[in-house]
Amino acid sequence: MSQEQPRRSQEEPIKYGDVFNVSGKLANKPITPQDAADMQAAETKVLGQTVKGGPAAVMQSTANVNENRGLVGRYDDQGIAVSDTEYAGHQIITESVGGEVVGQYVRPNLASSPAPAKLGDDAVTIGEALEATVMSAGSKLVDQADAAAIQAAEVRATGRMQAVPGGVAARAQAAAAHNARTKPFENKTKLGDVLADATKLLPEDKPVTRVDAEAVIEAEIRNKPNLATTPGGVASAVDAAAKINQQK
Repeated sequence: MSQEQPRRSQEEPIKYGDVFNVSGKLANKPITPQDAADMQAAETKVLGQTVKGGPAAVMQSTANVNENRGLVGRYDDQGIAVSDTEYAGHQIITESVGGEVVGQYVRPNLASSPAPAKLGDDAVTIGEALEATVMSAGSKLVDQADAAAIQAAEVRATGRMQAVPGGVAARAQAAAAHNARTKPFENKTKLGDVLADATKLLPEDKPVTRVDAEAVIEAEIRNKPNLATTPGGVASAVDAAAKINQQK
């Protein structure tokens, strides 16, 4: 982030540099509803749907905050682009705003993925896996990768493409945006604050499968500069739960 961030007013809009690893002029541009709508349209045109926890979802969430606070106008075209390149049977998706990459990830050929096995009543659920993260990484400050992983987990649990109002994904996204704009460590939100009652915040829940874990892992790593999951973090907890259920 810019060294100017600590002096920013709370009334300033959420900018691209607050939620994406971008620099230059784009980093200081506010995220507007029109940008979010354009990215959603571009994702849908290329992929057939918006990406769970992807750039369009992040932009929509933050643009809503900016618009509701009256901090941005609706239209401010930054130049939205989504490209799709195929390599060795995989799709390499690159999403950019104003020439700056805000998301890049690989979509595997899911047609070759095995069908998930049926799980018993004693299987670990997605909500329980999220709550288990509190024990392993509850003191970690919530960032955009955490929010994306939590949103992917919520989508897998509920089957809903949009974030549940007041749900765990919405809480995580708000926490990530708050932390990006807040300097004092003690005022930042931790994973434990977001996930302590995850099962109660999920309107539907389900046992964790290998496919669920892969979706959460993908969401987390595509928002990490080093393309790695956080040890003991959201993706790791969901992955561990999937392995436990496989053994059962």
